[in-house]
Amino acid sequence: QVQLVESGGGSVQAGGALRLSCAVSGFTFSMYAMGWFRQAPGKEREFVAGISAIGGNTYYRDSVKGRFTISRDNAKNTLYLQMNSLKPEDTAVYYCAARRGLEITTNWYNYNYWGQGTQATVSS
Repeated sequence: QVQLVESGGGSVQAGGALRLSCAVSGFTFSMYAMGWFRQAPGKEREFVAGISAIGGNTYYRDSVKGRFTISRDNAKNTLYLQMNSLKPEDTAVYYCAARRGLEITTNWYNYNYWGQGTQATVSS
């Protein structure tokens, strides 16, 4: 069974940090590019960060560049998102997603598997 399980969400003050993890099983992790998406209430789901299958390439939306870092450990079948200098506008449910392919795509509909999400709340 395919599973993607996010963890690490929580509530922090502006300027704080969270580290999200996504543990995957049921598919060959090293053959899938991975992405983090987020969705705030009343807003569209949006791409946050992506990483290629072997981790050589990363890509971020402009609003998180310099603050967030995506990484992966293929030996542990785990994807990470380090979020620093958090802002209230980062408040959302964060989802990890997997796409069968080597390289990054920013379109949510190109991803094959999704986790249930983890809530990150940033207060001012």
